[in-house]
Amino acid sequence: MQEWIIAINWAEIATKAVTVAAQLAGILIAFFIVRAIGRKFIEKSFNRMGDQRNISTGRIRTLEKLAVNVFSYILIFVVITLIVGVFEYDVTALIAGAGIVGLAIGFGAQGLVSDIVTGFFILLEKQIDVEEYVTLAGLDGIVEEVGLRTTKLRGFDGTVHFVPNREIGSLSNHSRSNMQALVDISIAYDENIGEAVHVMQAACERAASKVDTIIEGPDVLGVQGLGDSDVVIRVLAKTVNMEQWGVERLLRKEIKEALEENGIEIPFPHQVYMHKQETQSVHS
Repeated sequence: MQEWIIAINWAEIATKAVTVAAQLAGILIAFFIVRAIGRKFIEKSFNRMGDQRNISTGRIRTLEKLAVNVFSYILIFVVITLIVGVFEYDVTALIAGAGIVGLAIGFGAQGLVSDIVTGFFILLEKQIDVEEYVTLAGLDGIVEEVGLRTTKLRGFDGTVHFVPNREIGSLSNHSRSNMQALVDISIAYDENIGEAVHVMQAACERAASKVDTIIEGPDVLGVQGLGDSDVVIRVLAKTVNMEQWGVERLLRKEIKEALEENGIEIPFPHQVYMHKQETQSVHS
């Protein structure tokens, strides 16, 4: 046993280990350096493209993130190939194996292929861009990243959704045109509808003078519905994208204050409690 241990060329093993460790360290250092330089180069290239061409900021950011993803995938594959080469494995066999894996993906991983194909057409047809408000796969939110495999969507509660592209069966983009602020206000049946409409229109005009996010209106459209205890009057305005909720809040505030100042009742649900009192007779 001792002779076998003595027969091992420890100096050669140590030299080999140090050489391998140095090569691995060099590859990893080079990986981080190249990745940082590559991402910076991609960022500057797309910023320059945005300055020279009439392309929206969202579109530039979408293509930039996609380019970074593709660059990262290629760089990781190159690093893995180099690491395998350090251990004197046949790199040619690795590349051939990658081809076999590609065939396996083509025949077996249909979901992945579907993700990539769908993502490609989403990008090609410019259906969505980064920072746009969309509804996809039954989810609402702001697009943070569009990739070939998944789309990253941040919900309004802060939740980040990673949606596989193949699940995007239908897509609604709410940021490609002006949005609408829609407010329904209820008044009591006993109130004069004409007077209420006049007061509400004046309140809408005051609200429009306070902000510059209203593009058209607000206009009081008239009676929208008749409830159990109220008459519903609808107000509509066109706003800048993503500003419709703020305009709706402002309209509700201004209209409520105006109705109260003019003594017009805004009904609220009433509950009637009936208590039945039982009388007990005492017989002696």
